[in-house]
Formats: sequence, structure tokens, C-alpha cells
Amino acid sequence: MATMADVARSAGVSVATVSHVLNDTRPVLPGTRQAVLDAIEELGYTPNTLARSLVTARTRSIGLAVSAISNPYFTEILQGVEAAALEHGYSLLIADPHDDPGHERKVVQLLHERRVDGMIVAPSADPRDLVAYLGRHRVPTVFLDRVLDVPEDDGDPRFDQVCAESAEPTTRLVTHLSGLGHRRIGLVAGRPGLSTTRERITGYRHGLAAAGLPYDERLLVHGDSEADGGERATAALLSLAVPPTALVTANNAMTIGALRALRDRGLSVPGDLALCCFDDFAWADLFSPRLTAVAQPSRELGAQAVRLLLERLAAPDRPVRTLRLPCAFVHRTSCGCPEQPRQASAKAHERSLP
Repeated sequence: MATMADVARSAGVSVATVSHVLNDTRPVLPGTRQAVLDAIEELGYTPNTLARSLVTARTRSIGLAVSAISNPYFTEILQGVEAAALEHGYSLLIADPHDDPGHERKVVQLLHERRVDGMIVAPSADPRDLVAYLGRHRVPTVFLDRVLDVPEDDGDPRFDQVCAESAEPTTRLVTHLSGLGHRRIGLVAGRPGLSTTRERITGYRHGLAAAGLPYDERLLVHGDSEADGGERATAALLSLAVPPTALVTANNAMTIGALRALRDRGLSVPGDLALCCFDDFAWADLFSPRLTAVAQPSRELGAQAVRLLLERLAAPDRPVRTLRLPCAFVHRTSCGCPEQPRQASAKAHERSLP
């Protein structure tokens, strides 16, 4: 097995130079760095990560805590995180907090005890224990998808954050439905307490106001961000004396639940009820009718979270940042619009929402 000394001899440099290239502990001339990397490749040298962590006090690992990893939205975020982490030479340790505040606190502590260099976390609806732990131990952390208002003494949030726009895209869905003549538009909202839920409710109400429609609290039901909850919420809306004629579902899991509730009642989309959803997913284009949706930049969210974390590790004292990425409106037929040519549909997908 090749050693660091073998690499140094092959590259014509000192062992210390090889160490600096591997650990990024000192600048190395580009030509020298490339010679070291070529020698590593030629000899098949594998660095001792344990020894490296002792030298640098870094493990080159990132802890990722997101709930519902089986959800296609978070699966794509995971792919973005993994690709960006590997690009920069980092490995991932992954945990599922199950959107439970107590379990969230435990898994984050376990990741911290594994000596990850930093964490990327999609916080639960009640993240007080999480925030207290991360703040007390000064763990470099990026909050992902769900943003928190966590002021420090100077009024600035303590953690970097990255998420997609939620309010304006939801407004777009509501105004699209109102433009088709709907006057009773329901919302299946997510789990109470999440920033995404609050923002999508805000967007829903703005959409109603923009269309000159009154807000009716009976038309807003929480589906708790899950398929079963979305099914129950949709059933409740359909049981109203005057049910909605159109529906916005606030994430992909609740969309599945809503479709189940409609199927069980023998109702069709868009014949009996028009449907638009937040979150596009791979098979949304395969439903009949095809689902009109807001598509979030899932992989880019994951990649940006990694970049923010690496920037924080490189400059611990830099100002905190919150990034919001635009979404895209994907116009299909579940809203009651006629089928569009495939080329036109593809162009519609490319149109970003602010």
C-alpha cells in the first residue's frame, strides 16, 4: 500500500507539501499541487482520514438531518447535498428526525458526537431544543427548506439558511385558478408551525385578495404535510355544505392524499374539482390529468446548503445569510386548462417565479 512518503518521492516534493495538498493547511503552487494529485492517482494512495482529522481538527464530514427522506422532494435535496459534498471532498452522515422535536434533538446530538464539521438541518415545527443545542455548542449549521427567526442579541439570525420561495408561487396558483372562474378555492396546508406552511398560507390569502375573493377560514384545512393528513383534509373540504370547486395542495405528499379522497368519492379532476399543487415530482406528468404544479429547485437547494456551510467553515465570523431560490410554474391540465403542446409545456416549466 502506497504511503505519503511514496507520493512525496514520486511528485518530487516533501511529505509536508503532500500533507498541505491533502489537508488544505497551506497554499501550494498549482503546478506542485497537480504533481501531487497525479502521484496520488498513479500510486493509488488512500489518505488516512483519521490521521488527517487529528492534524486538521476536521473530519471532512457533514451531518444531514431531514425528515421524510422517502419523500421525492427531500430525496432530490439529498442528491444535491451529496453531489456538492463529494465535489468538495466531504462525506455525509444522514439522520431522519421524523419531524419530532425530541427525536430531532437526539439525532443532531448523535451527529455532533460523530464529530461532523457542520450540519445541514430541516428543522421541525418546534425547534427550540435544537436551536439551544446548536447555539450552546457553536455547531456550524445551515437550516434547509424551513427557515427560522432566531435573533441574537444584535438582532441577526444565528444560522445561515436556504429555502425556496413559498408565498409568491402559492399566490400564482390561486390567481391562476381564479382566472379560470373559480370563486371557492380551498387550501390543504402543511404542518402548523413550519415556515413553509405559514408562507404558503400567506400566499393563498394574497392570491384571494388579488382576485377580489373573500377569505373563508372553512376553506383552509391542515393536512400536516403527509398523505394521510392530506386525504383527511380534502375529505373535510368536500363535506362542506358548499365545497370548493378548486383546490391547492401545499406539498406533494398531501397531493397524493387529496387524489385518494377524490377517488374514494368518485370525483374527477378537473371535471368535478380543479387541482393545483405545490411541489412537482417525477410522475406528476404521468397522472391523468397531468398535474399543474409549482416546481421547487430541490437539488440546487441542497447544493446551496453545502456551499453556505463550507463558507461558514472557512470564515466563521462572516455575516449570516438567508438565500431564497425561485420556483417554476409548471402548467399542465389538472386545473382545467386544455392540453398544451409538449414544447410549449417545456417552456412553461422554465419560467421562474420570483
